[in-house]
Amino acid sequence: MSFRYENVEIEDTFAELFSMWAGRILITAESEKWALAAAQAATGFASSIIMSPAEAGIERMVSKEETPDSRVGVLIQIYNRTSRDLRNQMIARIGQCILTCPTTAAFDGLPESPRKMGIGRSIRLFGDGYQKKDLLYGREVWRIPVMEGEFIIEEQFGVTEAVAGGNFIIMAKSREAGLEAAEKAIDTIRRSVKGVIMPFPGGICRSGSKVGSRKYKLGASTNDAYCPKLRGLTESRLPPDVQSVYEIVINGLNLDAVRDAMREGIKAASTVDGVVKISAVNFGGKLGPFKIALKELLEG
Repeated sequence: MSFRYENVEIEDTFAELFSMWAGRILITAESEKWALAAAQAATGFASSIIMSPAEAGIERMVSKEETPDSRVGVLIQIYNRTSRDLRNQMIARIGQCILTCPTTAAFDGLPESPRKMGIGRSIRLFGDGYQKKDLLYGREVWRIPVMEGEFIIEEQFGVTEAVAGGNFIIMAKSREAGLEAAEKAIDTIRRSVKGVIMPFPGGICRSGSKVGSRKYKLGASTNDAYCPKLRGLTESRLPPDVQSVYEIVINGLNLDAVRDAMREGIKAASTVDGVVKISAVNFGGKLGPFKIALKELLEG
């Protein structure tokens, strides 16, 4: 079953989402260059929890008027299955990728969350006893001496139960059309929706996976039903004129944010000539308790 939206076929199906723990870090620096350098390093090797130690991504840039220290900033999000694993990943990524980066500071991006973790309190130990606790910008912080000067990090960071695995599939007549649609979707989501990340490289996944494997002992393997080169060798789900497929995966601090991101992304992708069909991946409700129906999303 399917319906039409902007002359594009939309499969009447749903995306299946699951719960994860999330932390949100506000990185500030003397320039956008160094804020982004820290953000990109801190969110590396974090596309999918299937094989990566976390899922992470850049949410958005933050203006000087919005940051505690009146410097340019970047918001990043980090996700993990358990709060303990999330804590370890936040400490590791801040300690290795933000603390080490020129001019940066790290602040809590979820100050209203009731659940807090002493991330800064742990990282302060790098100061080898020379660190000092202080109150800056109305926040409890640690001033850690480094060769450049000092690294400022908030003592506690909020964490929250969030959702992961929002997604939609773009099926196109060519790689060029598919990639253009995927890029347009990503740009639109980043510009118009707060509180979400797209953890894959550039926000786009070309190698969507299915649970398990037909041949090997793997937790996940290529989603053969959506691989154009496997027509005739597997039970393909692709229309005859589709030659390239891209998946957009979305994590968010709440379900509404993911729903908004999916809606805006699908609308943007549907405007690109050469897009044949848009669908979503689910596992019959076995993977997670949350569902986002595409028809309800676009017609509701």
